[in-house]
Amino acid sequence: MPKSAVDTSNSHRTMQVVNHVRSLIENGTLQPGDKIPPERELARSLKISRASLRTGIGYLAAMGVMKIRHGVGTFVADGPPDFGKTSLSLMGALHGFQTWQMFEARIILERSLAALAAERGKEEHHAAMSEEVAEMFATLETPVDYLIHDVLFHRIIAQASGNPILAAVMETVTSSMYDKRRKTVERATDLRESAEMHREIYRAIRSRRPEEARDLMEKHLRMAQAAQGVERPADRKAAAAVPKSKKGRMKFAAS
Repeated sequence: MPKSAVDTSNSHRTMQVVNHVRSLIENGTLQPGDKIPPERELARSLKISRASLRTGIGYLAAMGVMKIRHGVGTFVADGPPDFGKTSLSLMGALHGFQTWQMFEARIILERSLAALAAERGKEEHHAAMSEEVAEMFATLETPVDYLIHDVLFHRIIAQASGNPILAAVMETVTSSMYDKRRKTVERATDLRESAEMHREIYRAIRSRRPEEARDLMEKHLRMAQAAQGVERPADRKAAAAVPKSKKGRMKFAAS
């Protein structure tokens, strides 16, 4: 089967899970905080494999609809899922948002969030961040899974900032970035550097070093921006002068 056909099939099964969960939420069967049906039961009802179900649940977790508690189960997020509102990615398509503009917004926002997390983060946040870092290292060979843990790590930092308004803004940006990155992440190479950067950010936050956390977050996002080949308009002329051999060696940072 051609790769494009496989991708289409996988995407279809993912959306099958998403639409099923959405219908359960909309008709009131699932409420915020509820635990979803057991994996085996849900996969059987949807007539898909458990692996396909996990991919769909991972998508929902990365989008903030589900919370996966390892060893306990998967729950509907306590906040109201935002299925009905216009997404930032759709707004971007309508108004011509550029990817470099998204990164610029993330750098401005996430630098501050990292510093606030270092000042205000609780032990529960530190434990959750540590778990996501461990999962990143465990999924270096599976970029789609890695990306989910990458997104969750950044979401925890936003929550640890103690400012729900900033966290809500970050949620919108993160969801939009994830929705785009999951379509291209399979081409990712050398995720270890990205995982190590996340570990450094986590250590700075856990050690209550806000300035270091701020600087590391900016460094991480600029590396991710460069690795994804994103250029600001003013940088295009300079980028064009870089030999292709050097461009080709650029490492990938998932965020």
